[in-house]
This record gives sequence, structure tokens and C-alpha cells, in this order.
Amino acid sequence: MALIDTRTAKVLLTVLLFVLVLGFLYVAHYTLISFLFAIFFAYLVDPAVSSLQKWTHSRGASIAIIYVLLLVLLATFFFFVGPRIGRQAQRLSESFPDVLKDVSSGQIALTIGNQHGWSESTKRWLQRYLASHQRSLLHIAQRVGIRAAEVAKDAWLLFLVPILAAFFLKDGRAFGEVLLSFMHTRAQREFMQGVMGDLNHMLAHFIRAQLTLAAFSLLAYTSFMGAMRMPYAMMLGTAGGMMEFIPVVGPLLAAAVILSVALLLSYSHWVWLLLFLAAWRLIQDYVISPRIMGRSLELHPLAAIFGVLAGGEIAGVLGVYLSIPVMAGLRIVWRRWQLYAEKRQFGPLNEFVFPAEPRE
Repeated sequence: MALIDTRTAKVLLTVLLFVLVLGFLYVAHYTLISFLFAIFFAYLVDPAVSSLQKWTHSRGASIAIIYVLLLVLLATFFFFVGPRIGRQAQRLSESFPDVLKDVSSGQIALTIGNQHGWSESTKRWLQRYLASHQRSLLHIAQRVGIRAAEVAKDAWLLFLVPILAAFFLKDGRAFGEVLLSFMHTRAQREFMQGVMGDLNHMLAHFIRAQLTLAAFSLLAYTSFMGAMRMPYAMMLGTAGGMMEFIPVVGPLLAAAVILSVALLLSYSHWVWLLLFLAAWRLIQDYVISPRIMGRSLELHPLAAIFGVLAGGEIAGVLGVYLSIPVMAGLRIVWRRWQLYAEKRQFGPLNEFVFPAEPRE
């Protein structure tokens, strides 16, 4: 009788390797996140690069031209719009201590109550409530400041991601061939090809759809708040558009931030702002998003919320942005692995096909 069972040894070795891989992913998660963002950026600009390549007949020259055009567009945007957003952000940050003092003391309850004709008892009750929760409010404000500092700390990705993306744009197909070369059987090769094909389709569609939805939201927020003379409309509209990149949770957070700023600044038309945010959410979720996003993700809202929260715990703000595509990618790997296991057990099967996009 053997001292060590062969099957048990294989299971223990597999578990050990799995734990080591998870440990490596956790230790190097910030590096991996920068590479994931580079892949997303590459998917975003790849159609323009591929179209230009038909004219230049050079992948490298096409990438360089597209990068130069992007730099010109960014410089133009920041030259005309950037200073205005920066001034609004500076004024809001300078007024924040005074606003926080009014909230923690309860004085803001009297200000808002006088504007909207609240009864004296309601104003006094709200004032006492805010004053009694002063420590909790200061703690929340402190956490918001920490999150803002985390976002600023990750600003270096704005320079690193385009550099890494240039390599993926130029040699992405070669990387795929190298990965396939490690597959030793036909079934393994079909499995890897299926995973890469599905991931390629999902990520390309997801990134472009999210950018389109974010652009629609930015335009809607900025236009409405500008027309209603909402303070800091340009800055809040830009922030709301950026939050649209986070499915499910991002739009809710954007609406909460915009409405909170309106209330804290005693904006008199906050009811109309609330109605607009609710109406825009319905239009975006039930009219625009289904037509643009389609079924590229097929994630339940609860799964999306779990992914966003888990991503935030693991990698902060960057993890929140990456959580949904990562979960969709894991789902693709799982479904392809099921097909691979069935082929090994029962022989060749018909290739799994994802549900087709609904035709208009």
C-alpha cells in the first residue's frame, strides 16, 4: 500500500497552486489593474487604429497618428473647458468647510426651512437631529475626503495606461498566439480560443457602450443643470458622466452626489432637479441602455452590486470600475469550461453560442 495516495496528492497540489495564484493576484493587484485598464483603452481605440491602418498600411504609424489626435482633442478640451471645471472644483472645495460646519451645527436646517416655508417645529427638530449626529457626519465627511485622496493618488495611471495600451494595440494578436501555443490538445485549444473570442467580443462592446452612455449622461446633466442655473453645473455634470462607467451603482451615486450638493448649497429648485434625475434614470435604463448595451454582460443586478462592493474592498476606486467586466469575464470562462468538460466526458458537442443580439 502506497504511503501517499496519488489522487490525493494531485488534489492537494491543485489546491496549493490555486492558493499561490490567488496570493500572487492579491499582492500584485495594482499592477494587474493597470494592465487591465490598458487593455480596455486598447479596445476603445482599436477600431480607429484598424480603420486608419487600411490607409497607412502600418500598424505602428496608425497607432502614433491616433495618439496624436487624442492628445490634440484632450488639449483642446482642457484649454476651453478644463479651466472652468477647475475653478468650480476649487470654489466648491473652499466652501466645503463652511457647509460642513452648517450641517454639523444644524444651521442648514433653518436655512432650507426658511426657503421652503417649513414649520418652526420641523426646523427645530431637524436642527437638533443634525447637531446630535455631529460626530457621525464628520466621520462621513472624513471618509469622503479619504476616497477623494485615493482617486488623486491613482492619477499616475493616466500616463501609464496609454503607454501599455500601445503595446497591446501593436502586438495583441501575437500575445494571443503565444497563449494558444501552451495548449497541447485540440480540446484545450478550442477552449482557449472560445474564451479569447468571447472576451474580445464582450470587452469591445462593453467599453464602447459604457463610453457612449457616459457621454449621454454628461451632456444631459450639464445641459439641464446649466439651464436651471445649478451651481457648479459643469463640474457635477462631468463627475456624473464619469460615474456612469460603473453599472448599477455609479448612476445612483452620481444622482446622490448631485442632489446632496444642491441641498447643502440651499439650491431653491432641488425638487425639479430630483424629478430630472429620476426621469433621466428611467430613460437611460429602459430606453437608451438596452439599445446600446444589449446582452453583452447578462449579469443580474445583485451580482453587479456584489461585484462593485467587492471590487471596492479589494482595490478601492479602481476595483469598482473594473468589477463588472471582470465578473462578466469570469462568467465567460466558467461557461466555456463547462463546455470543455462536457467535450472531454461525452465527446464533441455543438459549439456553444451566446444569445444573439435582439434585432431592431
